[in-house]
Amino acid sequence: MYNIPFQTIDWASVVKTEHKGETGTAFWQTLLLNGLRVRLVEYSAGYLADHWCQKGHIVHCLEGEFISELQNGEAFTLTKGMTYIVSDNLSSHRSVSAGGVKLLIIDGAFLKP
Repeated sequence: MYNIPFQTIDWASVVKTEHKGETGTAFWQTLLLNGLRVRLVEYSAGYLADHWCQKGHIVHCLEGEFISELQNGEAFTLTKGMTYIVSDNLSSHRSVSAGGVKLLIIDGAFLKP
């Protein structure tokens, strides 16, 4: 169980870190809370992740659109207002964004099967 007191997050004061993709760049603003990671993530236009991810996430699209590709060949387009959820080790997935996107991503120990 998580024991996180009430708090607000002023994302304007959270430092952005840069993460290069195979193409394009991701910018993360990360908050760590006792085993829980909350991030605002922006993918530049032309972004393609540089790896297949096995980690579980809750991903909510705030602006723009992106494709979540699964290594098995499936692909899902998410647009503003859509969310996907997956537990750790239940898929190999990566993100692709032609025009750029802004996401809220939450992950942590609660997504372990």
